Amino acid sequence: MSITLPGPTLGVVGGGQLGRMLAEAAAPLGVDLVVLDPTPDCPAAPVATDQIVGDFDDADALDELAARVDALTFEIELADPDRLAAASEEHGVPVHPDPGTLETIQDKLVQKEALADAGIPVPEFVAVATAEGLERVVEEFGGVMLKARQGGYDGRGNVSVETPDEAADALDQIGGAAMAEEFLDFEREVAVMGLKGADGETRTYPVTETVHREEILRESVSPARADDAVVAEAESVARDVLDVLDGRGVYGIELFETPEGEVLVNEIAPRPHNSGHWTIEGARTSQFENHVRAVLGWPLGPTGLVAPAVTANLLGDVHESRALVSQPESRCDSGDVDERGAATLRNVESVLDAPDADLHWYGKDDVYPLRKMGHLTVTDRGATDEADPDALLSRARELRDGLTFRDA
Repeated sequence: MSITLPGPTLGVVGGGQLGRMLAEAAAPLGVDLVVLDPTPDCPAAPVATDQIVGDFDDADALDELAARVDALTFEIELADPDRLAAASEEHGVPVHPDPGTLETIQDKLVQKEALADAGIPVPEFVAVATAEGLERVVEEFGGVMLKARQGGYDGRGNVSVETPDEAADALDQIGGAAMAEEFLDFEREVAVMGLKGADGETRTYPVTETVHREEILRESVSPARADDAVVAEAESVARDVLDVLDGRGVYGIELFETPEGEVLVNEIAPRPHNSGHWTIEGARTSQFENHVRAVLGWPLGPTGLVAPAVTANLLGDVHESRALVSQPESRCDSGDVDERGAATLRNVESVLDAPDADLHWYGKDDVYPLRKMGHLTVTDRGATDEADPDALLSRARELRDGLTFRDA
Protein backbone atom coordinates (compact mmCIF):
# COMPACT_ATOMS: atom_id res chain seq x y z
CA MET A 1 0.00 0.00 0.00
CA SER A 2 1.20 3.48 -0.91
CA ILE A 3 -0.15 6.15 1.46
CA THR A 4 -0.23 9.82 0.49
CA LEU A 5 -1.46 12.91 2.29
CA PRO A 6 -3.91 14.56 2.46
CA GLY A 7 -5.49 11.29 3.40
CA PRO A 8 -8.90 9.72 2.92
CA THR A 9 -12.19 10.64 4.57
CA LEU A 10 -13.55 8.33 7.26
CA GLY A 11 -17.27 8.11 8.03
CA VAL A 12 -18.29 7.36 11.61
CA VAL A 13 -21.76 6.36 12.76
CA GLY A 14 -22.03 8.11 16.12
CA GLY A 15 -20.75 11.49 17.18
CA GLY A 16 -20.42 11.19 20.95
CA GLN A 17 -17.22 11.47 22.94
CA LEU A 18 -15.71 8.48 21.15
CA GLY A 19 -16.36 10.13 17.78
CA ARG A 20 -14.82 13.32 19.14
CA MET A 21 -11.63 11.53 20.20
CA LEU A 22 -11.49 9.66 16.90
CA ALA A 23 -11.59 13.01 15.10
CA GLU A 24 -8.85 14.37 17.37
CA ALA A 25 -6.68 11.37 16.51
CA ALA A 26 -7.47 11.41 12.79
CA ALA A 27 -6.59 15.05 12.13
CA PRO A 28 -2.80 14.75 12.61
CA LEU A 29 -2.83 11.83 10.18
CA GLY A 30 -4.39 13.99 7.48
CA VAL A 31 -7.67 12.05 7.73
CA ASP A 32 -10.98 13.93 7.61
CA LEU A 33 -13.89 12.63 9.68
CA VAL A 34 -17.61 12.92 8.89
CA VAL A 35 -19.94 11.76 11.67
CA LEU A 36 -23.60 10.77 11.62
CA ASP A 37 -25.49 11.53 14.83
CA PRO A 38 -29.09 12.49 15.69
CA THR A 39 -28.04 15.29 18.08
CA PRO A 40 -27.31 18.58 16.29
CA ASP A 41 -23.87 19.91 17.23
CA CYS A 42 -23.00 16.59 18.84
CA PRO A 43 -19.78 16.32 20.91
CA ALA A 44 -17.75 15.31 17.84
CA ALA A 45 -19.01 18.20 15.68
CA PRO A 46 -16.48 20.86 16.77
CA VAL A 47 -13.50 18.69 15.80
CA ALA A 48 -14.90 16.60 12.95
CA THR A 49 -14.88 17.82 9.35
CA ASP A 50 -18.67 17.66 9.17
CA GLN A 51 -21.76 16.15 10.75
CA ILE A 52 -24.78 14.58 9.10
CA VAL A 53 -27.77 14.91 11.43
CA GLY A 54 -29.77 11.70 11.36
CA ASP A 55 -30.65 8.63 13.36
CA PHE A 56 -28.10 5.84 13.56
CA ASP A 57 -30.40 3.55 11.53
CA ASP A 58 -31.59 6.18 9.04
CA ALA A 59 -31.06 4.55 5.64
CA ASP A 60 -30.97 7.86 3.75
CA ALA A 61 -28.48 9.38 6.20
CA LEU A 62 -26.28 6.28 6.00
CA ASP A 63 -26.44 6.44 2.21
CA GLU A 64 -25.36 10.11 2.30
CA LEU A 65 -22.51 9.28 4.67
CA ALA A 66 -21.25 6.38 2.55
CA ALA A 67 -21.36 8.54 -0.58
CA ARG A 68 -19.00 11.07 0.98
CA VAL A 69 -16.31 8.87 2.50
CA ASP A 70 -13.64 6.32 1.65
CA ALA A 71 -14.33 3.98 4.59
CA LEU A 72 -16.98 3.49 7.27
CA THR A 73 -16.87 2.61 10.95
CA PHE A 74 -19.04 3.16 14.05
CA GLU A 75 -18.53 4.25 17.63
CA ILE A 76 -21.84 2.96 18.98
CA GLU A 77 -23.55 -0.42 18.94
CA LEU A 78 -26.89 1.19 17.98
CA ALA A 79 -25.70 1.34 14.38
CA ASP A 80 -27.81 -0.87 12.12
CA PRO A 81 -25.64 -3.69 10.70
CA ASP A 82 -27.88 -4.46 7.73
CA ARG A 83 -28.12 -0.83 6.63
CA LEU A 84 -24.40 -0.33 7.17
CA ALA A 85 -23.70 -3.33 4.93
CA ALA A 86 -26.16 -2.08 2.30
CA ALA A 87 -24.63 1.42 2.23
CA SER A 88 -21.15 -0.09 2.04
CA GLU A 89 -22.09 -2.27 -0.91
CA GLU A 90 -24.01 0.48 -2.73
CA HIS A 91 -21.07 2.89 -2.65
CA GLY A 92 -18.19 0.42 -2.73
CA VAL A 93 -16.64 1.57 0.54
CA PRO A 94 -15.40 -0.84 3.22
CA VAL A 95 -16.97 -0.91 6.68
CA HIS A 96 -15.05 -2.12 9.73
CA PRO A 97 -15.54 -3.87 12.06
CA ASP A 98 -17.66 -6.22 9.97
CA PRO A 99 -21.43 -5.61 10.26
CA GLY A 100 -21.85 -9.31 11.04
CA THR A 101 -19.62 -8.87 14.08
CA LEU A 102 -21.71 -5.88 15.17
CA GLU A 103 -24.89 -7.95 14.81
CA THR A 104 -23.44 -10.71 17.00
CA ILE A 105 -22.29 -8.32 19.70
CA GLN A 106 -25.56 -6.35 19.77
CA ASP A 107 -27.35 -9.36 21.31
CA LYS A 108 -25.68 -10.30 24.59
CA LEU A 109 -27.03 -13.86 24.42
CA VAL A 110 -25.80 -14.40 20.86
CA GLN A 111 -22.46 -12.84 21.83
CA LYS A 112 -22.03 -15.20 24.80
CA GLU A 113 -23.08 -18.21 22.72
CA ALA A 114 -20.49 -17.35 20.04
CA LEU A 115 -17.77 -17.07 22.67
CA ALA A 116 -18.78 -20.28 24.43
CA ASP A 117 -18.95 -22.17 21.13
CA ALA A 118 -15.38 -21.05 20.43
CA GLY A 119 -14.21 -22.44 23.76
CA ILE A 120 -13.63 -19.00 25.31
CA PRO A 121 -14.27 -18.93 29.07
CA VAL A 122 -17.42 -17.05 30.09
CA PRO A 123 -19.66 -17.03 33.17
CA GLU A 124 -22.60 -19.45 33.12
CA PHE A 125 -25.58 -17.94 31.32
CA VAL A 126 -29.03 -18.85 30.06
CA ALA A 127 -31.84 -17.17 28.12
CA VAL A 128 -34.96 -16.37 30.14
CA ALA A 129 -38.39 -15.36 28.89
CA THR A 130 -40.79 -15.84 31.83
CA ALA A 131 -40.85 -15.08 35.53
CA GLU A 132 -41.23 -18.79 36.27
CA GLY A 133 -38.18 -19.61 34.20
CA LEU A 134 -36.16 -16.88 35.89
CA GLU A 135 -37.23 -18.14 39.33
CA ARG A 136 -35.82 -21.57 38.49
CA VAL A 137 -32.55 -20.08 37.26
CA VAL A 138 -32.18 -17.94 40.39
CA GLU A 139 -32.67 -21.01 42.56
CA GLU A 140 -30.14 -22.99 40.51
CA PHE A 141 -27.49 -20.26 40.36
CA GLY A 142 -28.14 -18.81 43.79
CA GLY A 143 -28.81 -15.37 42.32
CA VAL A 144 -28.15 -13.89 38.87
CA MET A 145 -27.47 -10.71 36.98
CA LEU A 146 -30.36 -10.28 34.57
CA LYS A 147 -29.29 -8.50 31.40
CA ALA A 148 -31.30 -7.06 28.53
CA ARG A 149 -30.17 -8.89 25.44
CA GLN A 150 -30.07 -5.67 23.46
CA GLY A 151 -29.52 -2.03 24.28
CA GLY A 152 -27.88 -2.29 27.71
CA TYR A 153 -25.27 0.42 28.21
CA ASP A 154 -23.04 1.44 31.15
CA GLY A 155 -24.88 -0.79 33.59
CA ARG A 156 -28.32 0.13 32.28
CA GLY A 157 -30.31 -2.89 31.24
CA ASN A 158 -28.81 -4.91 34.11
CA VAL A 159 -30.85 -5.95 37.15
CA SER A 160 -29.55 -7.93 40.11
CA VAL A 161 -31.89 -10.77 41.08
CA GLU A 162 -31.01 -12.40 44.40
CA THR A 163 -34.22 -14.27 45.27
CA PRO A 164 -36.98 -15.94 43.20
CA ASP A 165 -39.64 -13.50 44.41
CA GLU A 166 -37.75 -10.67 42.67
CA ALA A 167 -38.01 -12.36 39.26
CA ALA A 168 -41.25 -10.86 37.92
CA ASP A 169 -40.29 -7.29 38.82
CA ALA A 170 -36.81 -7.74 37.34
CA LEU A 171 -38.21 -8.93 34.02
CA ASP A 172 -40.59 -5.96 33.98
CA GLN A 173 -37.61 -3.62 34.47
CA ILE A 174 -35.75 -5.24 31.58
CA GLY A 175 -38.85 -4.95 29.42
CA GLY A 176 -37.80 -7.39 26.71
CA ALA A 177 -35.71 -10.42 25.83
CA ALA A 178 -33.26 -11.20 28.64
CA MET A 179 -30.27 -13.30 29.60
CA ALA A 180 -29.47 -14.45 33.13
CA GLU A 181 -25.82 -14.74 34.13
CA GLU A 182 -24.42 -16.26 37.29
CA PHE A 183 -23.20 -13.94 40.01
CA LEU A 184 -19.41 -13.97 40.16
CA ASP A 185 -17.32 -13.48 43.27
CA PHE A 186 -14.61 -11.85 41.18
CA GLU A 187 -11.30 -10.53 42.44
CA ARG A 188 -11.24 -7.60 40.04
CA GLU A 189 -12.40 -6.50 36.62
CA VAL A 190 -9.83 -6.03 33.89
CA ALA A 191 -9.94 -5.06 30.24
CA VAL A 192 -7.83 -5.51 27.15
CA MET A 193 -8.05 -3.25 24.15
CA GLY A 194 -7.56 -5.63 21.24
CA LEU A 195 -6.64 -4.53 17.73
CA LYS A 196 -7.15 -6.16 14.35
CA GLY A 197 -5.37 -4.76 11.31
CA ALA A 198 -4.84 -5.61 7.68
CA ASP A 199 -3.76 -9.10 6.65
CA GLY A 200 -4.99 -10.59 9.92
CA GLU A 201 -2.50 -8.77 12.15
CA THR A 202 -3.55 -8.62 15.81
CA ARG A 203 -2.15 -6.63 18.71
CA THR A 204 -3.18 -5.97 22.29
CA TYR A 205 -2.63 -3.08 24.65
CA PRO A 206 -1.39 -3.88 28.17
CA VAL A 207 -4.03 -5.25 30.52
CA THR A 208 -5.78 -2.52 32.48
CA GLU A 209 -7.73 -2.80 35.71
CA THR A 210 -11.18 -1.24 35.67
CA VAL A 211 -12.85 0.05 38.82
CA HIS A 212 -16.65 0.23 38.74
CA ARG A 213 -19.34 1.44 41.10
CA GLU A 214 -23.03 1.00 40.29
CA GLU A 215 -21.68 -0.80 37.20
CA ILE A 216 -20.29 2.44 35.77
CA LEU A 217 -16.58 2.72 35.12
CA ARG A 218 -15.00 5.21 37.52
CA GLU A 219 -11.25 4.61 37.08
CA SER A 220 -8.83 2.50 35.08
CA VAL A 221 -5.37 1.51 36.30
CA SER A 222 -2.68 0.62 33.76
CA PRO A 223 -0.90 -1.68 34.10
CA ALA A 224 -3.41 -3.74 36.08
CA ARG A 225 -2.72 -4.59 39.70
CA ALA A 226 -2.83 -8.31 38.97
CA ASP A 227 -0.43 -11.23 39.11
CA ASP A 228 1.74 -11.92 36.09
CA ALA A 229 -0.09 -15.20 35.47
CA VAL A 230 -3.47 -13.42 35.40
CA VAL A 231 -2.13 -10.74 33.06
CA ALA A 232 -0.78 -13.39 30.69
CA GLU A 233 -4.08 -15.29 30.78
CA ALA A 234 -6.08 -12.10 30.10
CA GLU A 235 -3.90 -11.33 27.08
CA SER A 236 -4.30 -14.91 25.83
CA VAL A 237 -8.08 -14.85 26.23
CA ALA A 238 -8.26 -11.47 24.48
CA ARG A 239 -6.35 -12.82 21.48
CA ASP A 240 -8.74 -15.78 21.34
CA VAL A 241 -11.64 -13.34 21.33
CA LEU A 242 -10.10 -11.43 18.43
CA ASP A 243 -9.97 -14.68 16.44
CA VAL A 244 -13.77 -14.98 16.76
CA LEU A 245 -14.46 -11.47 15.48
CA ASP A 246 -14.39 -10.30 11.86
CA GLY A 247 -13.27 -6.90 10.69
CA ARG A 248 -10.50 -4.45 11.40
CA GLY A 249 -10.43 -2.02 14.31
CA VAL A 250 -10.20 -1.75 18.08
CA TYR A 251 -12.24 -4.01 20.34
CA GLY A 252 -12.82 -3.35 24.04
CA ILE A 253 -12.73 -6.74 25.78
CA GLU A 254 -14.03 -6.65 29.37
CA LEU A 255 -12.99 -9.50 31.66
CA PHE A 256 -13.44 -10.86 35.18
CA GLU A 257 -10.58 -12.22 37.28
CA THR A 258 -11.87 -14.80 39.77
CA PRO A 259 -10.25 -15.42 43.18
CA GLU A 260 -8.76 -18.60 41.69
CA GLY A 261 -7.01 -16.60 38.96
CA GLU A 262 -9.38 -17.68 36.19
CA VAL A 263 -10.20 -15.09 33.51
CA LEU A 264 -13.74 -14.94 32.08
CA VAL A 265 -15.10 -12.70 29.36
CA ASN A 266 -17.79 -10.27 30.49
CA GLU A 267 -18.63 -8.26 27.37
CA ILE A 268 -17.10 -7.00 24.13
CA ALA A 269 -17.41 -3.60 22.47
CA PRO A 270 -16.56 -3.52 18.72
CA ARG A 271 -15.05 -0.03 18.99
CA PRO A 272 -12.75 2.07 21.17
CA HIS A 273 -13.82 1.85 24.79
CA ASN A 274 -13.77 3.90 27.99
CA SER A 275 -11.37 1.30 29.43
CA GLY A 276 -8.79 2.36 26.85
CA HIS A 277 -8.85 6.14 27.27
CA TRP A 278 -5.58 5.86 29.22
CA THR A 279 -3.82 4.99 25.94
CA ILE A 280 -3.94 8.64 24.81
CA GLU A 281 -1.19 9.51 27.30
CA GLY A 282 -0.04 6.09 28.47
CA ALA A 283 0.68 4.30 25.18
CA ARG A 284 2.80 5.14 22.14
CA THR A 285 -0.25 5.07 19.89
CA SER A 286 -3.73 5.69 21.31
CA GLN A 287 -6.63 3.33 20.76
CA PHE A 288 -8.28 6.07 18.70
CA GLU A 289 -5.38 6.54 16.32
CA ASN A 290 -5.00 2.80 15.94
CA HIS A 291 -8.71 2.40 15.22
CA VAL A 292 -8.40 4.96 12.40
CA ARG A 293 -5.29 3.23 11.08
CA ALA A 294 -6.87 -0.23 11.25
CA VAL A 295 -10.16 0.72 9.58
CA LEU A 296 -8.26 2.37 6.72
CA GLY A 297 -5.96 -0.64 6.36
CA TRP A 298 -2.90 1.42 7.32
CA PRO A 299 0.04 0.06 9.35
CA LEU A 300 -0.77 -0.25 13.03
CA GLY A 301 1.04 1.80 15.64
CA PRO A 302 2.89 0.43 18.70
CA THR A 303 0.64 -0.52 21.61
CA GLY A 304 3.22 -0.71 24.37
CA LEU A 305 3.00 1.20 27.63
CA VAL A 306 5.11 4.38 27.78
CA ALA A 307 4.06 5.34 31.31
CA PRO A 308 1.89 3.93 34.10
CA ALA A 309 -1.46 5.72 33.87
CA VAL A 310 -4.70 6.06 35.81
CA THR A 311 -7.80 7.52 34.19
CA ALA A 312 -10.69 8.91 36.25
CA ASN A 313 -14.05 9.63 34.65
CA LEU A 314 -15.69 13.01 35.27
CA LEU A 315 -19.34 12.26 35.99
CA GLY A 316 -22.21 14.63 36.60
CA ASP A 317 -22.49 15.62 40.26
CA VAL A 318 -25.42 14.45 42.36
CA HIS A 319 -27.45 17.28 43.87
CA GLU A 320 -26.82 18.16 47.53
CA SER A 321 -24.34 15.33 48.07
CA ARG A 322 -21.15 13.75 46.74
CA ALA A 323 -22.89 10.36 47.03
CA LEU A 324 -23.47 8.57 43.73
CA VAL A 325 -26.83 7.12 42.72
CA SER A 326 -28.10 5.28 39.68
CA GLN A 327 -29.63 7.47 36.98
CA PRO A 328 -31.32 6.20 33.80
CA GLU A 329 -29.74 7.38 30.59
CA SER A 330 -30.19 6.58 26.92
CA ARG A 331 -27.46 6.82 24.31
CA CYS A 332 -29.06 10.09 23.28
CA ASP A 333 -28.56 11.27 26.88
CA SER A 334 -32.20 11.93 27.70
CA GLY A 335 -31.63 12.08 31.46
CA ASP A 336 -33.99 13.37 34.12
CA VAL A 337 -35.12 16.81 33.02
CA ASP A 338 -35.49 17.96 36.63
CA GLU A 339 -31.82 17.21 37.30
CA ARG A 340 -30.36 18.71 34.14
CA GLY A 341 -28.17 21.75 34.33
CA ALA A 342 -25.76 23.75 32.22
CA ALA A 343 -22.48 21.87 31.84
CA THR A 344 -20.08 24.28 33.52
CA LEU A 345 -17.11 22.49 35.06
CA ARG A 346 -15.52 24.35 37.97
CA ASN A 347 -12.07 24.30 39.60
CA VAL A 348 -10.46 23.27 36.31
CA GLU A 349 -7.29 25.16 37.24
CA SER A 350 -6.51 22.48 39.83
CA VAL A 351 -5.98 19.96 37.03
CA LEU A 352 -4.28 22.40 34.67
CA ASP A 353 -1.78 23.26 37.41
CA ALA A 354 -0.94 19.57 37.91
CA PRO A 355 2.21 18.59 35.96
CA ASP A 356 1.21 14.91 35.91
CA ALA A 357 -2.39 15.23 34.68
CA ASP A 358 -4.19 15.67 31.34
CA LEU A 359 -7.81 16.78 31.03
CA HIS A 360 -10.28 15.70 28.34
CA TRP A 361 -13.59 17.52 27.93
CA TYR A 362 -16.36 15.87 25.92
CA GLY A 363 -18.23 19.03 24.89
CA LYS A 364 -21.69 18.12 26.18
CA ASP A 365 -24.04 21.02 26.83
CA ASP A 366 -26.08 19.56 29.69
CA VAL A 367 -25.05 17.72 32.83
CA TYR A 368 -26.99 15.41 35.13
CA PRO A 369 -26.10 12.70 37.66
CA LEU A 370 -23.62 10.11 36.37
CA ARG A 371 -23.44 11.47 32.84
CA LYS A 372 -19.92 11.04 31.45
CA MET A 373 -18.70 14.57 30.84
CA GLY A 374 -14.98 14.02 30.44
CA HIS A 375 -11.99 12.30 32.00
CA LEU A 376 -8.56 13.05 33.36
CA THR A 377 -5.47 10.89 33.17
CA VAL A 378 -2.56 10.96 35.60
CA THR A 379 0.72 9.48 34.38
CA ASP A 380 4.06 8.72 36.04
CA ARG A 381 6.57 9.46 33.30
CA GLY A 382 9.53 8.75 35.56
CA ALA A 383 8.20 5.42 36.77
CA THR A 384 10.36 2.36 37.29
CA ASP A 385 9.35 -1.21 38.00
CA GLU A 386 8.68 0.01 41.56
CA ALA A 387 5.97 2.46 40.49
CA ASP A 388 3.09 2.61 42.99
CA PRO A 389 -0.26 2.19 41.20
CA ASP A 390 -2.19 2.82 44.42
CA ALA A 391 -0.56 6.23 44.80
CA LEU A 392 -1.33 7.06 41.17
CA LEU A 393 -4.97 6.03 41.67
CA SER A 394 -5.23 8.19 44.81
CA ARG A 395 -3.77 11.11 42.91
CA ALA A 396 -6.29 10.75 40.06
CA ARG A 397 -9.19 10.53 42.51
CA GLU A 398 -7.98 13.58 44.40
CA LEU A 399 -7.85 15.66 41.23
CA ARG A 400 -11.18 14.32 39.95
CA ASP A 401 -12.96 14.93 43.26
CA GLY A 402 -11.77 18.55 43.23
CA LEU A 403 -13.88 19.22 40.14
CA THR A 404 -17.58 19.95 40.25
CA PHE A 405 -20.48 21.05 38.08
CA ARG A 406 -22.33 22.58 41.06
CA ASP A 407 -22.41 26.22 41.99
CA ALA A 408 -20.21 27.13 44.93
